[in-house]
Amino acid sequence: MRTIIFQALEFTVLIPGMLLAYLPVNSSLKQKPKKMIAWMLPLLVIISFLSGFVCNRFHLSTRMILLPLLFLTFILYQATLRISLWKSVNIYLAVCAVFSCFNSLAGATSAMLSFNSEEQAFSGFSVFAVLYNIFCILFVILIWHPASHVVKDMVEDENLAQTWYVFWVLPVLIIGLNLVLIPKYNTILHTQRFLRGYIVIVYALLLILALFYTMANILNKNQKLQQENLFLSVQQERYENLRSAIEEARQARHDIRHHFVQLSVMAEDGNLEKIKDYLQNAMDKIPGFDFHFCENQSVDNVIGYYYALAQKEEIPFDARVDLPQELSVDEMDLCLILSNLLENALEASRKTTMSRQQILLEIRQHSASLLLIRVENNFDGIIKEKS
Repeated sequence: MRTIIFQALEFTVLIPGMLLAYLPVNSSLKQKPKKMIAWMLPLLVIISFLSGFVCNRFHLSTRMILLPLLFLTFILYQATLRISLWKSVNIYLAVCAVFSCFNSLAGATSAMLSFNSEEQAFSGFSVFAVLYNIFCILFVILIWHPASHVVKDMVEDENLAQTWYVFWVLPVLIIGLNLVLIPKYNTILHTQRFLRGYIVIVYALLLILALFYTMANILNKNQKLQQENLFLSVQQERYENLRSAIEEARQARHDIRHHFVQLSVMAEDGNLEKIKDYLQNAMDKIPGFDFHFCENQSVDNVIGYYYALAQKEEIPFDARVDLPQELSVDEMDLCLILSNLLENALEASRKTTMSRQQILLEIRQHSASLLLIRVENNFDGIIKEKS
């Protein structure tokens, strides 16, 4: 009976493991947390003890049961979330990689503690099962806040969308290395030199995994800062354009007295054609600076910037924007997407014959959480499609 319990304890690490996997995605659950705990916790306990019973009854190693069990729990994990498959795979594999390191560490620690034990085989096995759970539970408590905040921000950050396709590589390598490191016979761990090297390697694997995700987070923050700097430079140039236009308009208003004097002289002479020509010439010199497109200042600045560029190059730009001051989407993300779209449209228009140059922009709020953006432009070049 005691053997069944200790074998079952090897599977109960699924509980802290699943908890850790859910921490970064707690805002994407399909059910309320309390409701999920109410049915998932008893289910994992039953699965753990049932797996321990099967291992004991048929004299199987826990590794033979663990692999299909991990696959089944992943299906359960993915089914309870509203996130992409790639994100859930990466999070789940990262947890498995960390816990595989703790598995190796628990094995090394139990070998040290049971070195002089008379009941070495049984004692070593029982100590390993208890230590494995303790290490995993302590790690979940330690990492609770970072997983719920820092890792959560990484998961929700759409700038990392492409990165999720490669994040799985390192966790898989860590898991594979831990499986290779596990000695065929437990007595090998009682060799002092091998044991010390074994522990150092496990710690190194944990450190590599931590550094990998730390570097990914730092690189993502740097990328976001670069995007924000680009957005600020667009705003600065937009401000300079507006200030220049306002200064020109102020100068035109300053000269309006002189215009009135000239018009009065022409009116006394009765020269109507000359008055028309003079008025047309004066109107041409007054700049148009009404670049207001919507109530949201950031989006208005981006559209105004590209609208001014299009006007300088005499490219027709039709903007139909209906947005409130407060948006339902991330303002920075929207401005970056809009900048990319308009930059591409402007670049394509430069390569198009003047008679076909045209940019049409339409933005509207479709629903409380859905924004529709449409950018149309002509292009005389060759479009190469991939996949």
